[in-house]
Amino acid sequence: MVKSVILTAAVLAACITFFVFVENYVGGEFADFYDAVEELYEKTESETATQEDARAVRALWEDKRSKLQVFIPHNDISYVDYRLNEAFACLYTESYPDALANLEIVMQMAKSVPGNYMIKLENIF
Repeated sequence: MVKSVILTAAVLAACITFFVFVENYVGGEFADFYDAVEELYEKTESETATQEDARAVRALWEDKRSKLQVFIPHNDISYVDYRLNEAFACLYTESYPDALANLEIVMQMAKSVPGNYMIKLENIF
């Protein structure tokens, strides 16, 4: 009986540790990504964004995406990919208002997606 209680407590502690790690890791990765997208948004707003700026954000996202796919559903990642690619296409054609709209969506997702993986009652049940 004592052995079962100890094992149950150890498993519970390991699960909580893992969930805290995932929360911190996903939040940190998206915070870095948000900062990069925000900088691109500001450059787009002033119509000074270049293809190199867009490529830098895309490279950052590709690096983070490969790691985040372990922790979050592929649908969330695909939607960020889609909106980011839309924004880059708009930047390529110098359609700045359309690029801003898509970048705004990407920024909102970068803020909201990590919240889906926080240790909160509504995420547990």
